[in-house]
Amino acid sequence: MSTAIIKPELAVASFSQIYNLEDVETALNDLPEGASEALRATYEKMLKVGNLRFCVKPNRMPSIDELIDALPNFAEPLNDVRRQLALCLETEDRLELMPILLLGDPGIGKTHFAKHLARLLATSYHYVAMSSLTAGWVLSGASSQWKNAKPGKVFEALVHGSYANPVITVDEIDKAGGDAQYDPLGALYALFEHDTAQSFIDEFAEIPLNAGHVIWIATANDARAIPEPILNRMNVYEIPPPDRDGARRIAQTIYAEIRLAHGWGARFPEQLGDSALDVLIQASPRTMRRALLNGFGAARIASRDAISADDIRLDSGARRKPIGF
Repeated sequence: MSTAIIKPELAVASFSQIYNLEDVETALNDLPEGASEALRATYEKMLKVGNLRFCVKPNRMPSIDELIDALPNFAEPLNDVRRQLALCLETEDRLELMPILLLGDPGIGKTHFAKHLARLLATSYHYVAMSSLTAGWVLSGASSQWKNAKPGKVFEALVHGSYANPVITVDEIDKAGGDAQYDPLGALYALFEHDTAQSFIDEFAEIPLNAGHVIWIATANDARAIPEPILNRMNVYEIPPPDRDGARRIAQTIYAEIRLAHGWGARFPEQLGDSALDVLIQASPRTMRRALLNGFGAARIASRDAISADDIRLDSGARRKPIGF
C-alpha cells in the first residue's frame, strides 16, 4: 500500500491590491503629536512593504483524490473545492470559496485538513484559536488609543504576509467567549461576506483592507452555539469519524508525515506495520499523531527501527475517548 504525501502545488499568481497607499500616507501625515509610536511604525511599514500581495491558485487541477485518500472523511468539502477549481483553472478568474464550517468530534482532523487545503491551493496558512479569545479585537485589532494595542490577526495575515488569499482557520468557533461589548465573533459578520470583506477596517490601523480573497475555514463541535447570521454565511459540512479502512489510511499518512519531517525518520520503513495500525485505528487523528511520536521514540529505546504494537500507547498524555467504528 502506498501512502500519499500531499506536496505544495505549483501556482499561478496575480497581484491584488490590499490597501490604498494614499490612505496610509494621509493617515501617517495626519497623526498628531503624541500619537502611538506603534501606529506610526505600522503606517511606515505599510508604505515600505507596499500594497500588492500574491493572489494564487494551482496551475492545474491539484491532487484532490490523493488528499481524499489520505483524509477520507473530508471527501465532501474537498469535492466542492474541486468544483470551484474547475471553474477558474483555465481562466483569469480567481478562486472563490464560501467560508467553510467543519463540524465534528474533537481531534478528528479538522485543523489538519485546513493545513492540507492551504498546501493544496499553494497559499499560506494562519490559525486563530477562538476558545482563547475574549474580545473581538484579536481578529479586528484594538484602537490605538488603548495601551499595548496592536493590529488584529486579519491585518497581520494580509499586511505582514505575502498572499492576498491565505487560508485562515478560525478554530472552535462555537467556544468563543466574550460579552455584548466585545464580541469575539463580531468581525466575522463583515469578513464572511465577500462585498463587505473587500473594505474591512482593522480598528488599530483604521485603513480599509481588501480581505475579500481570504479563504476561511471554521471548525466547531456544536453548531447550536454559533449565531445564526454567521452560520448562514458558511457552507456547513458534518465530518464523520473515519471507518476502519479510512482510519488505517489516516494513520499511514500521519506516520509518513512525521517520518519525512525528521532526519531520524530515515531509520524507519516507509510503511507502518499492520500490528501498529490495528492499535491506532481505535484513536482520533490527534491521538494518532501523539501516539506515533511516542512510538518512534519507544522503538529507538528498544534498539528497533520499526514501530511495533507495543510501542503504541493511546492513553499517554490524553484522556480522550477513542473514536469507535
